[in-house]
Amino acid sequence: MSDDRLIVAMDVPNVLDGLELTKTLGDSVSFYKIGLGMLTGGGLALANELKQEHGKRIFLDMKFFDIGATVEAAVRGVAQFNLDFLTVHGDPHVVRAARAGAGGSDMKILAVTILTSLDRDDLDASCIKSGDVADLVQERAGIALSNGADGVIASPQEAALIRALPEAEGKLIVTPGVRPAGAALGDQKRVMTPAQAIANGADHVVVGRPIWQAENPRAAAQSILAELASPQAKTPNR
Repeated sequence: MSDDRLIVAMDVPNVLDGLELTKTLGDSVSFYKIGLGMLTGGGLALANELKQEHGKRIFLDMKFFDIGATVEAAVRGVAQFNLDFLTVHGDPHVVRAARAGAGGSDMKILAVTILTSLDRDDLDASCIKSGDVADLVQERAGIALSNGADGVIASPQEAALIRALPEAEGKLIVTPGVRPAGAALGDQKRVMTPAQAIANGADHVVVGRPIWQAENPRAAAQSILAELASPQAKTPNR
């Protein structure tokens, strides 16, 4: 049985590799993330095929950021495909425009807070205001949720802080930056294990390379699913 709290990031080059991965993982995985790296390799077509023909849930990770009218038009275009999640940057005008573009569709708008590959040094280099990263993520999450986001993207290290916000009641927290114990971090800097992420209040964890780069991807996915079902993943008071 699959558990849609696990979202597998399909960071493979093209549709054929993506279909091969879904075949390998089979019914153990029900939810996939398709991002910008796959876009020119037929990512939108793959998203549609997996959703319509294979019954998978789809997280389209586009991280839209532009003027409001452009974001609204782009989101309206994506909404027609009946996908499940779509990311935009968490700036208030972007979130409001995305909410308008989604209209009455069931697609959830998730706001990016601060990328899990960034730390304070990276924020300084980008002229982002001073302050602890976790505090900035919590502040940005609250702003995005109060402007209409259905949920936020944040590292598992900030999930508990976000879950404590009044604005977060009934909202989704989706956490990339999740690595099984002992896995290589790659370009991720703010990480936790799958069980820790769920225990901190995340609704979904996003895992890519530790699964699709594994010698046995299905076994790697099933190991993470077992961890999500373990007592260690139980969220206190939820």
